[in-house]
Amino acid sequence: MNFTKKIAAAVMAAMFASSAYAGDKDIAVIVGSAQDGFWNMVKKGVDDAKLMVEANGGTVNFMQTQNYDNFGPDLASLIEQAVAQGAKGIAIPNWLPESETPALKAARDKGVVIVSFNAGQSEMGNYGALNYFGSDEYLAGVEGGKYLASHGAKKILCHIQNPGAVNLETRCKGVQDGAKAAGADTFILRVPANLDQDMNGTSEAIKSELIADTSIDAVITLAAWAADAAANSIEQQGQARKIQLGTFDMSASVLDRISKGTQTFAIDQQPYLQGFLATSMLFANLKFGTAIATKPVLTGPAIVDASNVASAIEGVKLGAR
Repeated sequence: MNFTKKIAAAVMAAMFASSAYAGDKDIAVIVGSAQDGFWNMVKKGVDDAKLMVEANGGTVNFMQTQNYDNFGPDLASLIEQAVAQGAKGIAIPNWLPESETPALKAARDKGVVIVSFNAGQSEMGNYGALNYFGSDEYLAGVEGGKYLASHGAKKILCHIQNPGAVNLETRCKGVQDGAKAAGADTFILRVPANLDQDMNGTSEAIKSELIADTSIDAVITLAAWAADAAANSIEQQGQARKIQLGTFDMSASVLDRISKGTQTFAIDQQPYLQGFLATSMLFANLKFGTAIATKPVLTGPAIVDASNVASAIEGVKLGAR
């Protein structure tokens, strides 16, 4: 082999080794609907962690479902797609175990490292997840139910926008138990999944319940956009300062209402941290073999009300809360 051929062979070998190394470290982060603004905050955390990943020779593939209409099968398809593309690690919430867990088990059997975040804390042992980064959904619900009851609520409507999703059902179960312990009742309103992100449809569904049952004196929603819909329903009834409103997650409009006194509180699960920690810790495990000893790692719940809303507003302005 002459000198030129030796150089060419060395270059090709180096390129192959570099490509194989990068491929070994590729990770996929799979989240919910592209139409759901919640995931923008998660993506900011993923993007910030991505800087560290890329600095160490890895790549991040951020994958989303188009909507929630065929959610379980769509998530399973994205898991299979990530594996087919050579991902060595997958970070994903597990909302629908019936669809997701078999796909995650299959990925794990192929050597893919799994991290759960946002949802799936109770399910992660079934596919050997490295860790869980997120809120304790039941505890968050309990705290929300207790908070409303302690502020005078006697009957709470808990709205579920995607029935059957484990994290959402768990939240309302927590609200129900927390409210009961504090002397209040809870009615769970499950609406069709096609109303997820539908402001008008959701507002009408909640308004119908408020008209039908005038004993409802508090509403808690499980997403910031749904709180906007509920606020509209309550305002149309002329009850903005009589019916308490609480929600999981935050937005500029949610915090504005808390500041003005037309919303009681929000429960923050820190989605930025979920995206950042899930991405960075998964990659660090693949690259360096490191792992956090604490398991799970909880990013919530935290109550945001009139006492601390100002600091939360600053985080929202930066797109991280």
